[in-house]
Amino acid sequence: MKIICVGRNFAEHAKELNNDIPDSPMFFMKPDSAILRKGFPFVIPSFTKEVHFETEVVIKIDRVGKMIQPQFADRYFSEIALGIDFTARDIQQELKEKRFPWEIAKAFDGSAFASEFFPKENFDLDNLNFKLDRNGENVQTGNTKDMIFHINTLIAECSKYFTLKKGDLIFTGTPAGVSKINSKDTLEGFLNDEKVFEIKVL
Repeated sequence: MKIICVGRNFAEHAKELNNDIPDSPMFFMKPDSAILRKGFPFVIPSFTKEVHFETEVVIKIDRVGKMIQPQFADRYFSEIALGIDFTARDIQQELKEKRFPWEIAKAFDGSAFASEFFPKENFDLDNLNFKLDRNGENVQTGNTKDMIFHINTLIAECSKYFTLKKGDLIFTGTPAGVSKINSKDTLEGFLNDEKVFEIKVL
């Protein structure tokens, strides 16, 4: 199982970090050891002083595919979740300034969380609201209609480079509003106003 993530898929998020808006999907990856298991707290790593949450819709691939055409991409997944791409922003910024890869800022243990998965038929994937609350206050809100590259496009583009296999996860990008987390925070995620996860931060 691999975790494929999409950077800068919401224009306002790219702008808030002073990044260019991409002309094509920007992919990076996390190892399976990055998965934060449900029911476990997120522990802020000792090597960073600034971890940000990035709330994202996550899809789970359920059949093998390569060179998938966009019009057939919806055949390759049947469930979605809400997740968080935890990012060591201070480390990432240092790496970007040196023009180094980002892996240690993005792919560390526990840096990828996904809620329970739900049938995609339960949602309008072209107009899906999602949000994150921190300590009872809303901090991030997004809608899939604002994605630069839609889910089917992401699957098709990704499959040009990587063979997709059953169980692979695709984190589809985060909207504006990313921010630092602190010890003792409680993070709650919602799909269409229905709470789908709660994470304690240590």
